[in-house]
Amino acid sequence: VQLQASGGGLVQPGGSLRLSCAASGITLDAYAIGWFRQAPGKEREGVSCTSSSDGTTFYADSVKGRFTISRDNADNTLYLQMNSLKPEDTAVYYCAAADVRSGWCRHRRTLSARNAVDYWGKGTLVTVSS
Repeated sequence: VQLQASGGGLVQPGGSLRLSCAASGITLDAYAIGWFRQAPGKEREGVSCTSSSDGTTFYADSVKGRFTISRDNADNTLYLQMNSLKPEDTAVYYCAAADVRSGWCRHRRTLSARNAVDYWGKGTLVTVSS
């Protein structure tokens, strides 16, 4: 199983980026999938998740209204569209996939449950700075 994240980079405040996560070895639609991020000196936190099985999509309060999670089932790829970026969004972003039985994306309160994740992608660095 491989989750290949890409799309990070340096962007000015107010700018946009789109992260991609191409999956191989699993079918993303059968999993709860999403994104975590880890800023320097901070714990890894859940950013967004979506689950077809549970019919749910959640966002962290800090990104709600600015970030949009989506998937392309044909390409087996997960996306995170990030708009109106702020310096506090600077972090390494990780895509993640979890068995739906873990309940990771069943409730918003479990969005940051790292121990529910079965597969992690390598991170992609997002830097928001002028």
